[in-house]
Amino acid sequence: MKYNFDEIIDRRNTDCVKWDHDKIEGSNNDLIQMWIADMDFKVPMEVIESIKARADHGIFGYTNFNDQYFNSIMNWMKKHHSFDISKEWIVSTSTIVSALYWIVQTYTSVGDKIIIQTPVYHRFKGAIEDNHRVILENPLKEVDGRYYMDFEDLESKIDSTVKMIILCNPHNPIGRVWTKEELTRLGEICLKNNILVVADEIHCDLVFKGYKHIPFASICKEFEENSITCIAPTKTFNLAGLHMSNIVIPNSELREKFNLTLKLNAMGSINIFGMMALIAAYEKGETWYEEMMEYIEGNYNYLKDYIDENIPKLKVTKAEGTYLAWIDFKALGMSEEKLNKFLIEEGKIVLNEGSVFGKNGEGFGRMNFACSRKILEEALNSLNKAINNI
Repeated sequence: MKYNFDEIIDRRNTDCVKWDHDKIEGSNNDLIQMWIADMDFKVPMEVIESIKARADHGIFGYTNFNDQYFNSIMNWMKKHHSFDISKEWIVSTSTIVSALYWIVQTYTSVGDKIIIQTPVYHRFKGAIEDNHRVILENPLKEVDGRYYMDFEDLESKIDSTVKMIILCNPHNPIGRVWTKEELTRLGEICLKNNILVVADEIHCDLVFKGYKHIPFASICKEFEENSITCIAPTKTFNLAGLHMSNIVIPNSELREKFNLTLKLNAMGSINIFGMMALIAAYEKGETWYEEMMEYIEGNYNYLKDYIDENIPKLKVTKAEGTYLAWIDFKALGMSEEKLNKFLIEEGKIVLNEGSVFGKNGEGFGRMNFACSRKILEEALNSLNKAINNI
């Protein structure tokens, strides 16, 4: 490989959330941090060089988006996902989480219901409840360790107060890459009931061999007009701290409403380094991306094989994408509180608690394996030792 993903880069004392955060005091910073979803890999050198070159200019005044910015987004999405995007469809925001809050405010009213498919990324819940909307859960069905959408449950719960669904595709934390057939059935239900589909597709590039990400809006013109797609290079290229995301809104009426919300909140500025990083990543980061995907898929296979062979009490959900493993700890017979304490104090690892993603996530943990193989090995060995000592 051109890039060394085995390199261990010490992120402690760099003000990063992941490694400068301990969940218990007095841990002496000895915990292995496997939780929040960013990578421990250095970004492509082309990105670093682009940022350095812009920094050398020495003036960081007000900045406009340029055509190269939009072209790099459109070219990447067309090449990798066969998704043809027009420049005018793209509305840039700082983060997808921020955009979700504004989307909820723009297209729904206080008291409206918004569907989420649990267990799912917990910030969806915040965007709904913080804006005084009502969560309508459509829990995913687990069958033989694989999750599916429950369309019967969904249709039985829909009424006139349901205005939106926030779709996670690929799905965080379970790692499903939804098929065209699944997305089509969901889209038809939403069209029939006048439900706007907001597709969080931030993990769209992180798909394993044998699977393909299907952008919801790319399936047909009707879905395109009834959807908003959220994308960003931040997961793909480990750029979360640079704050840039892009909201794709093909429907001009929907786009005009969203732009008005941004205007009312004075959200129109751009981070110049974020713009440079996005362009460099999409235009020059292909080799890094391909090698990174090879490495993290190898990490996933190592993780699953290790747990299957050495810790059979645990079950790893079959992942089709992302760099997040969804692990079932229920066979340990511990309460959520006891399990979390055990993982930290005995296992010496920090995961995301499953209940954060919904009630049906209780007894699970989410492990981030976008790290060096050595750190992953240390984490699994520590977990194995702790469980065998129970």
